Amino acid sequence: MSSALILWMLGLAVLAISAGIAYQLLGRSADARRFPPPGQLIDIGQGHRLHVHCLGDGAPSVIFEAGIAASSLSWTHVQPRVAEFARACSYDRAGLAWSSAAAGSITAAGCARDLDELLRAAAVPPPYVLVGHSYGAFVLHVYAARHPHNVAGLVLVDPIYPSEWLTMTRRERWRIAGGALLSRVGAALSTVGIVRGCLTLLARGSTGVPRRVSHLFGSEAAKILNRLVGEVQKLPAETWPAVQTHWSQAKCFSSMAEHLAGLRQSAAEVEACGELPREIPVVVITAASQSAAYRAEHARMVARSACGRHLIATGSGHWIHLDEPELVVDAIRTIVEGRRAS
Repeated sequence: MSSALILWMLGLAVLAISAGIAYQLLGRSADARRFPPPGQLIDIGQGHRLHVHCLGDGAPSVIFEAGIAASSLSWTHVQPRVAEFARACSYDRAGLAWSSAAAGSITAAGCARDLDELLRAAAVPPPYVLVGHSYGAFVLHVYAARHPHNVAGLVLVDPIYPSEWLTMTRRERWRIAGGALLSRVGAALSTVGIVRGCLTLLARGSTGVPRRVSHLFGSEAAKILNRLVGEVQKLPAETWPAVQTHWSQAKCFSSMAEHLAGLRQSAAEVEACGELPREIPVVVITAASQSAAYRAEHARMVARSACGRHLIATGSGHWIHLDEPELVVDAIRTIVEGRRAS
């Protein structure tokens, strides 16, 4: 290959990358105008701002904690209904949706500290009914262990549990590490506009290019992408453009990578907290699709509370608040009304 051809190819690559970066920057600017945060951006210190969105009035306040890569939008089916009888606040962890980028590693203990600082800075008064999906249960467990007097009750929606992640097989550890690596690759692709382009094509109904790009990273990555797209489609259609916008940004992929990389440490932090005070009411909602081992662990979570309830979501997968939101709303209402009665 001649040196002239090599230089021509390098120049073409530089031009393509520059065009991709320009496309991404222009898209981000347009996104900021089209999709301003529905809530407030609260400074929790050192210039880090978290997005919190509160609706309704009435104590105790209900605080929503999303799953590992989800945002405040994942509670769209639940939060407005809860706001009819209590103050309901959802928020975005660092790096996700409207919140500013994460600074370094992400673990449950750090997220619980951020949550405490956010609630203080946003002047959301305790006590709180804490509602967490999946990974969100880790964050809420640490928060409740550190601030038990602020907690009126917990509603855990198909929560993960520490032993599941502390006793991973070598293959499972490789899968988590692979997920973190792919997320970092996604961040790099977002920077040069590739993710934005693929998501734009998907939104227009063109699946050819996005599928080919996802298959470059293996069948497992393609399956995960298909599953996530399926869950997002359960949200109201008017939220889809905002979700697309968020996942066109490198910070969301970077945040996901840090969540995954810190998952085992997060499990250790929850384990180190020990059991929560028995007087805190706990409702655990388990997806019918879960294994017998999952159901048994969820039953043990409930048994540790003097006021525990275990519910099975018979028509749901892991995202119960999207499949059966009324079940989650009723569980929250039960704890809110119990607190008011006491």
